[in-house]
Amino acid sequence: MTILLDDLLNMEAEEIWKLNERPDADGLRDKAQTYYEDVNEGDELPKYIYKPTPTHLFRWSAAIENFHRIHYDLDFGLNHDRNPSILVHGSWKQSVVPQYLKDWTLPNGWPWKARFEHRAMLVPGDVLIMWGRVTSKYEKDQMGFIELEVGMKTHDGIESMPGTATVVLPLRDGPPIPYPFVPPAQD
Repeated sequence: MTILLDDLLNMEAEEIWKLNERPDADGLRDKAQTYYEDVNEGDELPKYIYKPTPTHLFRWSAAIENFHRIHYDLDFGLNHDRNPSILVHGSWKQSVVPQYLKDWTLPNGWPWKARFEHRAMLVPGDVLIMWGRVTSKYEKDQMGFIELEVGMKTHDGIESMPGTATVVLPLRDGPPIPYPFVPPAQD
């Protein structure tokens, strides 16, 4: 059972950090399939907790070759751009969403689509909660489609990345989800 988002947001940042539900590599390798029938409207997905540091941001800048100084040069961020600190990359936040959806649908489901907006600046010291909630579900072409509300909140409740997603889960007694996934024809 996952901890509820509202319960996490009533805790101090360091308490939230201790309740990270992000699985390690062994947990992902040995993950039992979540089937369509296991999911109900209103269910919350596990919460992935992140606490970016200046080192994380510098490494991400180097890895993706984004050398805009607002992501690693504190003096520049504060004095030139008048930001509250160095800033977490939007591209890093974008990378978290597909990982989160992929992890939840493993081993035989499929993260189909996601959309979200960047709404708040995030800085080192923020404890970030990647969350998801089931808003609806339906069957089509012997596959289970799950509609989600997703986002990334700060420890003090600011929603920095509201969005939606659709994932496909196998039916318990249905055929496997095709790989590569081909969306069903529109009605």
